Amino acid sequence: MDAFIAHWWYLYGAAQELLETYWPGIVAASGFVLAFLFSTHAMLHKREARSAAAWTGLIWLVPFIGSLLYVLIGVNRVQRRAHELGTVSLELMELCPTVQPRPGPPHQHSLAELGNRLTGLPLLPGNHLDVYEAGEAFELMLNAVDAAHHSVYLATYIFGNDAAGKRLIDALGRACRRGVKVRVLVDGLGSLYSFPTAMWRLRHAGVPAARFLYSLSPLRMSYMNLRNHRKVMVVDGQLGFTGGMNIRAGYLKQPATLHDVHLSVEGPVVEHLLKSFVADWQFTTGETLEAVYRGPFGVGTALARGISAGPDSDVGKRRLILLAAIGSAQRDVRIVTPYFVPDQALLTALSLAALRGVRVQVVLPERNNLRVVQWASTHVLDWLVRDGVELYFSAPPFDHAKLMTVDSSWSLVGSGNWDARSLRLNFEFDLECYGDEMAGRLNRLIDRRLDQARLVSLAELCGQSYLRRLRNAFCYLLEPYL
Repeated sequence: MDAFIAHWWYLYGAAQELLETYWPGIVAASGFVLAFLFSTHAMLHKREARSAAAWTGLIWLVPFIGSLLYVLIGVNRVQRRAHELGTVSLELMELCPTVQPRPGPPHQHSLAELGNRLTGLPLLPGNHLDVYEAGEAFELMLNAVDAAHHSVYLATYIFGNDAAGKRLIDALGRACRRGVKVRVLVDGLGSLYSFPTAMWRLRHAGVPAARFLYSLSPLRMSYMNLRNHRKVMVVDGQLGFTGGMNIRAGYLKQPATLHDVHLSVEGPVVEHLLKSFVADWQFTTGETLEAVYRGPFGVGTALARGISAGPDSDVGKRRLILLAAIGSAQRDVRIVTPYFVPDQALLTALSLAALRGVRVQVVLPERNNLRVVQWASTHVLDWLVRDGVELYFSAPPFDHAKLMTVDSSWSLVGSGNWDARSLRLNFEFDLECYGDEMAGRLNRLIDRRLDQARLVSLAELCGQSYLRRLRNAFCYLLEPYL
């Protein structure tokens, strides 16, 4: 026994002496191996060369720390987890028309076909869509919850523990006590915008609620970079709400300290909202809910489709649809968004549209609530204005609306922004609609915003000081992560 202990003690001493003598070489070799493994992983799995190059540079230039950051926030684990849970297969209840409907303008037929192929969902006729400013939409949502008989499914990014959140939780609690099946899904990071969070209030009211990709474990911190930014509510399987509005008191104040736009949705396209919520709920909790539209058909004339996008199997779909919509434009493209840091492909598409005579209007908040995003955005704006894009800054309060129309006949409303986070990292839901009626309503909302906005000149953008331009350029380097 003594010989055995002496043998291992000798080996321990030899190993310690070897480590003390050669530790610089061991550390260097370990750093090289890690950098090689993770940089090759980035090159093989990142779809965009800029993202792969950025991660590769960080991994090699900042040994160990760069590799650790890549493991924590650079690796997309959502696809793997979705595969582990099983593919969420939600069949549409005979809603796919035998003959696929086509939008009126012939030049948008190819855009509609692209949406069919990318989303796997059909364009559905017979819908009625209404667009509301956030305060009015919130009151309609409260009334819908109070009138619910069967179910209320709600997904949101931010659920504030404030005046708005308390009113909605009270309504959801009343619905639960009536026997209505209520499910609430809040993003893991978005749930932390209030302290204490609204989750304890939901549970105290008896409302079944869950947080999307939420964990306090350091081993799961990588999920914090992947956020469920969708805003979807479906009541009784037949009335839907979607758009850009979170659950926050700023929309309800008089005067409002936040602007936003939300849709009420009736008709068969509500099942696309249901499909999105049910898939996210199953992903988060493992519970399978029914995703069947229970309302009437032919309640309106809108031709519409839901577009789910995210870092899972839906990655890149929304970006391709935006590019195709801009490319299809013949007369005008109108965009309202709070966060505008487009990649080079989208910038080029907007510039090309303007250069070929399409009127392109972009409306952004004069003062953003995320200053780094505003500085990065400012860096690219002069390029667009130089090519003929009309740029407007809307006056406070902060406008969180996300609207887009093309040729007064195609429109897009939802949760997605024009930045890398929405285009690659966030789970988003938008509703596209073909038809003059919906586009006309959105254009009137855009016109009202233009009445309170000012046209920005190229001279103003180019007249910034050297230090401000340098700050903006540095922030734009962070574009893949904003």
